[in-house]
Amino acid sequence: MTASRPAAQTGTSARPKLAFRPLPVPQVDVRGFWGDRVDAVAAKTAGILYDRCVEARMLEQIDPDVPSPGVVIPFHVSDGFTARTVTTQMFWDSDWGKTIETAAYSLYRRRNPDLEKKIDTVIGMYEKLQQEDGYLSSWYQRIQPGLRWTNLRDCHELYCAGHLIEGAVAYYQATGKRKLLDIMSRYADHIADTFGPEPGKRKGYCGHEEIELALVRLARATGNDKYMKLAKYFIDQRGQQPHYFDEEALARGADPKDFHFKTYEYNQSHKPVREQDKVVGHAVRAMYLYSGMADIATEYGDDTLKLALERLWDDLTTKSLYVTGGLGPSADNEGFTNDYDLPNETAYAETCASVGLVFWASRMLGMGPNARYADMMERALYNGSISGLSLDGSLFFYENPLESRGGHHRWKWHRCPCCPPNIGRMVASIGSYFYGLAEDALAVHLYGDSTARFEIAGRQVTLVQTSSYPWDGAIAIEIGPEAPVEFTLHLRIPAWCRKAALRVNGKLVDLEAATVDGYAAIRREWRQGDKVELDLEMSMARLFANPQVRQDIGRVALARGPLIYCVEETDNGGGLHRIALPREARLEAHKEPNLLGGVVTLSAIGNRADAENWGADLYRPEPPATRESKLKAVPYFAWDNRDPGEMLVWLREG
Repeated sequence: MTASRPAAQTGTSARPKLAFRPLPVPQVDVRGFWGDRVDAVAAKTAGILYDRCVEARMLEQIDPDVPSPGVVIPFHVSDGFTARTVTTQMFWDSDWGKTIETAAYSLYRRRNPDLEKKIDTVIGMYEKLQQEDGYLSSWYQRIQPGLRWTNLRDCHELYCAGHLIEGAVAYYQATGKRKLLDIMSRYADHIADTFGPEPGKRKGYCGHEEIELALVRLARATGNDKYMKLAKYFIDQRGQQPHYFDEEALARGADPKDFHFKTYEYNQSHKPVREQDKVVGHAVRAMYLYSGMADIATEYGDDTLKLALERLWDDLTTKSLYVTGGLGPSADNEGFTNDYDLPNETAYAETCASVGLVFWASRMLGMGPNARYADMMERALYNGSISGLSLDGSLFFYENPLESRGGHHRWKWHRCPCCPPNIGRMVASIGSYFYGLAEDALAVHLYGDSTARFEIAGRQVTLVQTSSYPWDGAIAIEIGPEAPVEFTLHLRIPAWCRKAALRVNGKLVDLEAATVDGYAAIRREWRQGDKVELDLEMSMARLFANPQVRQDIGRVALARGPLIYCVEETDNGGGLHRIALPREARLEAHKEPNLLGGVVTLSAIGNRADAENWGADLYRPEPPATRESKLKAVPYFAWDNRDPGEMLVWLREG
């Protein structure tokens, strides 16, 4: 890369004093557990994403110098869609946006002139494609010209713009190159001229939320408050009456009632956002909406949005969330069904949805350190999201079930390839989730080997974490300000930790007195070489589901620290459903540096029902005989990286 990397800009003037913002990726270096995963994305995933986009013919669609490829992926003509309304090809700009974002952070991690040249070429195509008024959509310019802004409900125009904006901000921050940032700023200007509360503007918003998050990032990167106000408008306008999606359907001569699932709950526009109290509809859309709401609540100090978000958070986490941090049980609507409906084998639990939960939780932390959000961010990060990417960074899960009979495996690509670049960009930018910076405070949300560089109270500070987390709970932090500086350091004490100890320069801190909302707050004048030691007991735990979750009654899941575990056939033989774990069985942890890239496994002595000696009878009046059987569990995120076979998270207890 030839250009220097820009410093982070603070952006808008609306931000409340106590708001916390994530540190930009270039200001955090990660090593250890997450460093290995970022390296896999930089070495393999980023290039794979580009290559497979090309194989899918996505490059042809954005290149104005070649003939249009036409419709490559047929329109949906069933599943409740109006004929010739929706095709996943409409979303290709979003796949390019996420691919560019993944590449950007990967280029920051390691030089790759070939990949950088390819991305620069893609950006050049978008520059040529952009219309004079700033509009930019490869679908509506190259495949269906003349129909722009006619179907926001179904056709993802603003969603695609959002992902391209996020890719532009990332590429600028990581490489210093601003061509795509300028392109997307012009497009954002066009969108701001088209939508808004002013007379003559459209009163719309996207059927698939995402533009809201992107505009916040653009406002922060450029300092242009217009983009923040537009993000707020899209949040405020959603679900208002008269309903925009009804009006636009009538304008194009369509029946407003003829659409997917026949309910606006599907895209969370059934009510104004401040009136919503139940998580409904398409899971990814919901997570993106709530993420945008949290950003706006943070930037404007909006307690009405915060209250709605807290209601929605409680609903999700007490009724509709998998133990892995996965969400959205149904393949039918790619989303939510009924309370406590959490099937394991048929769980949809889309990778993008768990990534979206990470986005939402991290943005809730913008309103201040609170372990209820950071703990869930960690749960989704270490379990439900990175399970979507193979350890070598080459294969992907779309669905993340908690039980498999042996037929569920990662795939090379997908006709709707939203998940590969989504997990890629999240992993590549993981450093931005570790820390939150306010005017006079720094919050440490995640633990692990890393170095953070930030400015506080006019002083440059370096913070170095040393830890083998998540395998070990010993965390050493060294503070290195250029000159003595006073600020508050917030350290998360995870809810899963039964015993913790905190020392500053060797002196024990009273954790009970120092901890608020799950974070220990240390305020002092920090000097070069100050050391903080945090010891978190890596507790092993049996987890039980609410009895209203019928699929998990009488079953137990295993956890150690932030990790959820599963048993695989390759370690335990087939017929995993026949294994039972007695309540009194002793759990043991084992470091296995040569297994799955180096993990800690769990073992216990359980019982296995004897099928071999049952005979031909389908039913008998006597229960099957059981035999003692040693079971071995591995972290859920690492399953399906060895020999194919069965997998099970929830074990029978008995």
